[in-house]
Amino acid sequence: MPIARHRLAGLAAPLTAALVLGTIGLAAPAGAAPAGAATAAPTAKELTGTHPAWATAQADAGAVPDSAPGSARIYLAGRDRDALAALARAVSDPSSPAYGKYLGDADAEDRFGATAEQVEAVTAWVTGAGLTVDAGTPHYLQVSGTTGALSRAFGTGFRSYRTADGLHRAPAQDATVPPAAAGAVLAVSGLSDAVRPNLSHAVPVREAEQRARAAAAGPDRKQPATLPTVPTCSEDGYGSKTAKGAPEGYEKNEPFAPCSYVPSQLRKAYGVTDAKVSGKGARIAIIDAYGLPTMEQDAGRFATLHGDRPFAPGQYTEYVTPEKWVHQDECGGADGWAGEEALDVEMAHGLAPDAQVVYVGGNSCYDDDLYDAMAKVVDGHLADVVSNSWGEIMHGTGGDLDPAVVAADNQLFQLGAVTGIGFTFSSGDCGDSSPGAAATGVNCQADTSQAQADWPSASPWVTSVGGTALQLADKAGHYGHEVSMGDRRSVLSADQKSWTPFPGNFYFGGGGGVSKDFAQPWYQHGVVPDSVSHTAADGTPSATPLRATPDVAMSGDLVAATLVGYTSGGTYSEGGYGGTSVSAPEFAAMVADAIDARGGRAIGFANPYLYDRAGTGAFRDVDDAKVHTKLGNVVDLGEVNGVLKVRLYKIASDYGLTATRGYDTATGLGTPGGSFFRR
Repeated sequence: MPIARHRLAGLAAPLTAALVLGTIGLAAPAGAAPAGAATAAPTAKELTGTHPAWATAQADAGAVPDSAPGSARIYLAGRDRDALAALARAVSDPSSPAYGKYLGDADAEDRFGATAEQVEAVTAWVTGAGLTVDAGTPHYLQVSGTTGALSRAFGTGFRSYRTADGLHRAPAQDATVPPAAAGAVLAVSGLSDAVRPNLSHAVPVREAEQRARAAAAGPDRKQPATLPTVPTCSEDGYGSKTAKGAPEGYEKNEPFAPCSYVPSQLRKAYGVTDAKVSGKGARIAIIDAYGLPTMEQDAGRFATLHGDRPFAPGQYTEYVTPEKWVHQDECGGADGWAGEEALDVEMAHGLAPDAQVVYVGGNSCYDDDLYDAMAKVVDGHLADVVSNSWGEIMHGTGGDLDPAVVAADNQLFQLGAVTGIGFTFSSGDCGDSSPGAAATGVNCQADTSQAQADWPSASPWVTSVGGTALQLADKAGHYGHEVSMGDRRSVLSADQKSWTPFPGNFYFGGGGGVSKDFAQPWYQHGVVPDSVSHTAADGTPSATPLRATPDVAMSGDLVAATLVGYTSGGTYSEGGYGGTSVSAPEFAAMVADAIDARGGRAIGFANPYLYDRAGTGAFRDVDDAKVHTKLGNVVDLGEVNGVLKVRLYKIASDYGLTATRGYDTATGLGTPGGSFFRR
């Protein structure tokens, strides 16, 4: 279960409104004058939120010495932020005359990239203060020097503050950019050094791993009235094998959980097979941290073992730089991210077997390094759709997400949109990400301070992908039912006569909710009910509608898991995985298949295209109340170290989220339906 760590800074209440406006392109760029007005003299720019909320007077532990080293990343504003947001909307909106008329990469850089004058202004400012420019990209300058030089550059001293995980440095007040450089700066990150964990959205399902276990247990007619001591699952469709010998649970004759699904079953269930599409002519990028050296060989072996084709020569490429990997202790290292990478690559290839797949590994799981991986895809136009199975909460007990991360990411997503590149992000595996969910959820961030939508899933410029529990009608993969992704979990008692606790505690669930940080984007108007959009996930009412997540959903539950294979410690093995980490690459592959169905025409930022088809046969509306099927599932691992290991899960039991008729914050618009590929 990979752990990511991301830099923090305070997100003050006044900044929230600024983020809402800036995200949808309503706020003027720094230093810009209103149309028709005289040009005003440039003024200093306050970097709201760079003094974090955790840096309180009570926690103050003294000044940081001027001689101490420090660094920062200065994101460049580029040309005309309003025009960038407006064009990103126009080329993505099916109702716009500009729909699908994407810019070439060079044209996008010419129209919206940072100017030489901006780079010169920032360079003169920071070097004049005594800082050194260590590196530069089309998007930012990386600077370093002493704390004294940082203080001169940003107009604030730096102090140490006591936090739950030790002393951390931060600006004593919000930093400022002087007038000469203010119009060139989008945001600045790294002035504070606090970090907190962020989970990738994948969990190995050790309780439901080996498909071969079903054969070992035999069919029901031969099964004794005691639980098997070998791993057992339902291989002939959801609920096809009754868990005889199990204690009474949620209903009579509860089944063994299904055997982990393979790509051919998912292609059948979601209409890929019947539509005769394969992602031909499309390109999918996968972004995670680090890299698995055997990825291409493992993906080929996995495909071959399950009746599919391995990658053709040149169909898979990867960009990894092991010599630059950092923060491995904090992030779990390459081994900790290997299962996530294998899951993402094999799902992308499995559901779009003819698409080009490129893997880009960040040099760590920190925000800066994941941003660099995304920027590499956008700058090199390496893909049509980018799958990301990682994220983080925006509001924590130790502080809130650095506003520089939000500003920089959104600008990058918009640059991708104007050139025909779309991003999918996992919505999370912790229900509404509230403290109540985190109390027992296996893939939650313990420091969450409120119910909330995760980042970057909450961005109005990405496709947020939630999860479902997919119930197949048979082994071939014919679609049966779907309910929202969410599990209550109980453990078989020592005497094997009851479940503890019962009912079970929340354990795992698809993420979603209404974000109080972003206004409702135009494409959700008329689709997301007012009863949803006017109340944030934490219960805060809003006079104006807000951004709701997820946008869509696909199979990802722990109970109805997905099989993944990769090499660890020199040995290849396979096991089940669950999470919206499954859903995000699945949906990215569906977008690639849709591009194939459109004759290779890019879809770009997909949300307007998706919401334009709300309520049609393009989506199956997931409604938990309408599904009359078995919701209890017994997971039998067999004997482990001489002890029978059995679990009981109740599905459709997410925390704070429920799939209802129409749009909902558990499954969004729903899952791809019979006419998803028709357009």
